[in-house]
Amino acid sequence: MTIIVIYIKRGHMNTLVIENLHAGIEGKEILKGVSLNLGEGEVVALMGPNGNGKSTLGNVLMGDPRYEISEGTIVFDGKDLLSLPAYERARLGLFMAFQYPVELPGIRVSQFLFRIAELRRNPPSGYAAFYRELKEYLEILHMDSAFLDRSVNEGFSGGEKKRLEILQLLVIQPRCAIFDEVDSGLDVDALRLVAQGINRLRGSHFSALIITHYRRLLDLVPVDRVYIMEQGRITRSGDFSLVEALEREGFGALKEQETPALQA
Repeated sequence: MTIIVIYIKRGHMNTLVIENLHAGIEGKEILKGVSLNLGEGEVVALMGPNGNGKSTLGNVLMGDPRYEISEGTIVFDGKDLLSLPAYERARLGLFMAFQYPVELPGIRVSQFLFRIAELRRNPPSGYAAFYRELKEYLEILHMDSAFLDRSVNEGFSGGEKKRLEILQLLVIQPRCAIFDEVDSGLDVDALRLVAQGINRLRGSHFSALIITHYRRLLDLVPVDRVYIMEQGRITRSGDFSLVEALEREGFGALKEQETPALQA
């Protein structure tokens, strides 16, 4: 089973609105009418068995061209996402941390991070200012400055790749971040560092969607509401007690007790 956590700064505006979303790949429909309205400041968990559309939802939000949208809408910060390619969604403030980050041989981490910092809403005033900021982030993630001289993800361990993803998050300061199993394979200490990096950006104009297999992440990122997705649809909702019941009884037991979905 996989868990998706969505964190959005608390408020009254809807940052992300998904309505009746149908999407698939290679002629196979995966999302079959997903509707979610995510207000600023909400922490929402979406849970369900593997292969039921949670990662697909993240990829569709980011604009992965492999997926076909047959019906529905996605509005982010008042803008129609479905009309935009992935790079324009990124410029709007969407960020995705991948489960398997690609290597970029010959591109130093420091060069890469400085370039993306220059493209954010509030770029640093120069490299010196950027480096002061970067040193603070390295301390948060317990990363040595020698890390900056390496090529992006080349020869990195799994844990190093995940930390670099979080370091990118801190540097970019996106409006909405999507994480694809960023906690996969991490020990307890590394998991806490990842959560600390995510929580660092809590505040206005920030949201995040976290895809994870583990309830332990939810213990570090509390949720306001829980949804269960099955076969591309949201079938049940509740509070954190639903997570506890799922851990105790398993998804099959909850399915037997299934109640009508609350898709908002």
